[in-house]
Amino acid sequence: MEMKYSVQKLSTMAVACLNEITSFMVFAVLDILDFVLCYVYRVADFVMESECKPCYCSSSKEVITSSGKILFSEQGQSKIVRLTCTKLHLEEISDTLYTRPSLVSEVSKSSTATRNPSRRTRRRAGAVRPTYTVNSAIVEMLQAQQTQTLPVPRWSDCNCKTCTSWTSSREETLFVKADGAIDNMQEDVIFIHGFISSSAFWSETLYPNFSKSAKSKYRFLAVDLLGFGRSPKPTDSLYTLREHLDMIERSVMEPYKVKCFHIVAHSLGCILALALAVSHPASVKSLTLLAPPYFPTPKGEQATQYMMRRIAPRRVWPLIGLGASMACWYEHISRTICLLICKNHRLWEFLAKLFTRNRIRTYLMEGFFLHTHNAAWHTLHNIICGTAGKIEGYIDEVKNRLKCDVAIFHGQNDELIPVECSYNMRSRIPRANLKVVEDKDHITIVVGRQKAFARELEGIWRNASC
Repeated sequence: MEMKYSVQKLSTMAVACLNEITSFMVFAVLDILDFVLCYVYRVADFVMESECKPCYCSSSKEVITSSGKILFSEQGQSKIVRLTCTKLHLEEISDTLYTRPSLVSEVSKSSTATRNPSRRTRRRAGAVRPTYTVNSAIVEMLQAQQTQTLPVPRWSDCNCKTCTSWTSSREETLFVKADGAIDNMQEDVIFIHGFISSSAFWSETLYPNFSKSAKSKYRFLAVDLLGFGRSPKPTDSLYTLREHLDMIERSVMEPYKVKCFHIVAHSLGCILALALAVSHPASVKSLTLLAPPYFPTPKGEQATQYMMRRIAPRRVWPLIGLGASMACWYEHISRTICLLICKNHRLWEFLAKLFTRNRIRTYLMEGFFLHTHNAAWHTLHNIICGTAGKIEGYIDEVKNRLKCDVAIFHGQNDELIPVECSYNMRSRIPRANLKVVEDKDHITIVVGRQKAFARELEGIWRNASC
């Protein structure tokens, strides 16, 4: 028995070592490829749009201010000032947008530091960036930049009717799939999907499986988040937490007159669910979180950078981790993927239906295809990474201030968001009920067990305290 255990241990170590070596080589190549693609897209943007827009390889100041916004830093946190309907808004953006260590950046820093040692301190990660004072002159400048014409999709984005539906009006709202009770509705249920997904994740799985009694009591509201599915995908948005929450309130809470409600959220949606619950503490009856991305930040670590390393570990295995790492670390590689997949989503949807002869539903593909690079890139960084320092506060609010029931579900085989995340959250919210579902992963926690999960949700709502 001892011999068998030793062999297994050595095999595990060998596989881990091979993964480390392979990952280093693969990501070194990807670092260089992304560096090359940076210049390829600068040329392509200039040819297609007569303008070479800066990317996050440039300085953070150049990227943000070029879009008509003012960037400033305060106590290590990056924020922007933008004008909307003559009101100034202060929005936080994640430093992971422009601080992502790579082989190319490290070599560049080393050579720069050798030529000019005094710049090394200024460019060091975590160094304090310039502070900009917002005064009346800046307000006037921002007002002058407000135009009546709506922005058009970039050449690398799809311009079909679904993807450009937001261009018809400045009063655009999110797409909401409503179902359930109409006349005698007693309570609402808001469903929030995860990253690169859509409302169909809920409406195609759970809606058909709710009981008649549930459909007569609850009104179901599944929303496509800003930038995803059939919702607006504005090119000038930074997809910050405030923008996402404002759009949910404007598209769901206000038009449907939501007062007493339950929240069901998956993955990235759990962060928005916590923020929404904290904003409406007296109205939330229950909070159900599936695979919440909660990684407590160790002492001395920077929360945003730590979250980025955990959610996107730069490893080739598991494959879902490789995909997350490519989406998170490489601005131009991920833009290329969107160019090939999202811009041509109608072709891929047609081929899927042709070869499967409609034997499978394509609702998961819809969520995967219908977004822009701008939406996915900024949402990933500004919501998942950028809120890493805030989530502790949200959890404390739910624990100490909110009285709603809390339920947490997690797939035992989830390779993207490890089950330890839910255990961590359960330890912070003692009243939360945690269920780890055996033999299920990040997607099959719902897909494939929708009937059972629908019954579980009904039980949670039925027993929720007032």
